[in-house]
Amino acid sequence: MAARVATVAFRGIETVDVDVQVHVGSGGGWPGIGIVGLADKAVGESRDRVYSALTALGLAIPAKRITVNLAPADLPKEGSHFDLAIALAVLVALGALSVEDVAGRVVMGELALDGRITPVSGVLPAALAAAGADKRGLICPEGNGPEARWADALEVIAAPDLMSLLNHLRGVQMLPEPPPAVAGPAPRYPDLADIKGQESAKRALEVTAAGGHNLRLIGPPGAGKSMLAARLPGLLPPLTPAEALEVSMVRSVAGALPGGRIDRARPFRDPHHSSSMPALIGGGTRAKPGEVSLAHRGVLFLDELAEFPRPVLDALRQPIETGQAVIARANHHVTYPARFQLIAAMNPCRCGHLADPDRACPRAPRCAREYQTRLSGPLLDRFDLTVEVPAVTAADLALPPPAEDSAVVAHRVAAARARQVERYRTLDPGGALTNAEADGQVLAEVAEPDSAGAELLRRAAERMKLSARGYHRVLRVARTLADLDGREGVSRVHIAEALGWRLVVE
Repeated sequence: MAARVATVAFRGIETVDVDVQVHVGSGGGWPGIGIVGLADKAVGESRDRVYSALTALGLAIPAKRITVNLAPADLPKEGSHFDLAIALAVLVALGALSVEDVAGRVVMGELALDGRITPVSGVLPAALAAAGADKRGLICPEGNGPEARWADALEVIAAPDLMSLLNHLRGVQMLPEPPPAVAGPAPRYPDLADIKGQESAKRALEVTAAGGHNLRLIGPPGAGKSMLAARLPGLLPPLTPAEALEVSMVRSVAGALPGGRIDRARPFRDPHHSSSMPALIGGGTRAKPGEVSLAHRGVLFLDELAEFPRPVLDALRQPIETGQAVIARANHHVTYPARFQLIAAMNPCRCGHLADPDRACPRAPRCAREYQTRLSGPLLDRFDLTVEVPAVTAADLALPPPAEDSAVVAHRVAAARARQVERYRTLDPGGALTNAEADGQVLAEVAEPDSAGAELLRRAAERMKLSARGYHRVLRVARTLADLDGREGVSRVHIAEALGWRLVVE
């Protein structure tokens, strides 16, 4: 007796078809369930969960050898979502279900010992892949039903337990169609109007939001660096439907999509400086997405930048350039999307009061040089804007609230982003969405400055010893400044301001 049930394995957010094959025979070893096919420990433990769940149904397991093969056998299988597919394949092999009941359906779910079907990660990309492959439907846990419903034209069977699922497949009891996930209310972000003073930093924040650039804030403790960074999401436009789907697929694989809700708010991730490389870039035993991927299409905020381990920071360099986080394993590679804005905050030195003559460290300026050299030159070269955030005085705090709040600035940012989307839809279809993503060839066409601006950039590049990367990042920021001004061309004033943000604060 043999049976087959379809499920999936994951490579990043992509799915790979897995064929669960079950054979029940009297020979070939001791009675029980054996699993082969390059399964990890979680998959290997499925035999105990499946056996207990089937026993909870009152099913008499024959004293025969049940062999489960997960094909292709050379593909690593990780996670507990294979439980339900194995259980259904065993039931088909034992004659408790017919082949037609499970044919053409992708099955995912973890089994509890009492037969309940508990939620698993990765249902959204599995459902989308099943719909794209014209599968008959998807069988998943009840808790993942709303998530799976985002795949159009796909039959979704979301079951709370194994008994209910069997009754549904036999036609004895009909499970209700899972309700569609409803996006939660729009988040309320902190407002720029709460920050008094720091006009230069607010301008840098607006430019950063408008062009999707990377920003570094340097200033003493209490100057408002974290407050400024927390207000950036409120300036960004909401995710487009396509972007929201990308972000939600990463969250689904990470098991961070509560209720299956696809949110159009841009991610904001702020990991602690003690984070390890797998936590930040991705990896671990199951090659899970890291913070750079969870911040995809959003903001990655690194507070106390110089306190992060240097190897961890240097590992950011590739994702910043490519928009992808590649996790290498001995037998396969996993790739996650990681197109994020990097916002970093740091003190000028360990005590943070380098520029304050009354409180400066007696070891200055050597202390500041040692502290700032924790950051490699190639990483610093990837920041488009660097801004000094001075200490806030009592006079600043006594000022009335600023005239512009986040809504006013967000309106200008949205207009600038709309210009970029329209521009790159023609010049770079399927590619860049913001100026920060434009490659050199497209950038030369859209950000070529006028003659005065070109001469200023040439002289500044020689004097400041700009790298090729730094040169192009100045052009990208200048293009954003022109978009904020509603100008078609990049002028000398835009180049000058972009160069001013490029200066390294020491």
